[in-house]
Amino acid sequence: MAARLRLVLLVLALAYSAVFGPAGALGAHHRVHRPLRLHLPRLGPEESLGDRAARYARRLLGVPYRYGGDSPQSGFDCSGLVRFVYAHFGVELPHSSYADFDLGTRVSREALRPGDLVFFDGVGHVGMYIGGGRFIHAPHTGTHVQVTSLDDPWYRDRYDGARRLSLPRALVLRQSREQRELRIRAARYRVLHLRLA
Repeated sequence: MAARLRLVLLVLALAYSAVFGPAGALGAHHRVHRPLRLHLPRLGPEESLGDRAARYARRLLGVPYRYGGDSPQSGFDCSGLVRFVYAHFGVELPHSSYADFDLGTRVSREALRPGDLVFFDGVGHVGMYIGGGRFIHAPHTGTHVQVTSLDDPWYRDRYDGARRLSLPRALVLRQSREQRELRIRAARYRVLHLRLA
């Protein structure tokens, strides 16, 4: 019975130390104890790479078109835009709509999801589907990165197909610093919760 009591006291002391730090366990009287508060945002279901890519691409609306361009500073051509967006997530694409058309898996127009690459005009033009029957692209000289409907007559008549990038499971995508920190805090919270339970 005494051994069991000692074990319980030891666990309580360790839990106290984990919550308030070692100084609290050693009897530091000058320390002000505040209740433990964790501000964790709600973590929803994982967003797909395509969803994140489509959302990030919208930040580039208004960047001028420039043939051969592949950055917001220099401007974008069509394949430079999709290349830049996916590079942000650690995915390297060629700077050619023709080469992009050979990537991933074929997707019907009815099955499009955000992030899918859409091709037009003999595969000479590429954009990124963003949902709602629309895509984002860098059209041609004198224009800017913009959103256009797939039902726009010019694009509807010249639609060549779409590709969904299929990434190998082994590919580890870069996480933003914020995503990493949120996952670490959530893991710490779960561990602390288990210790105190």
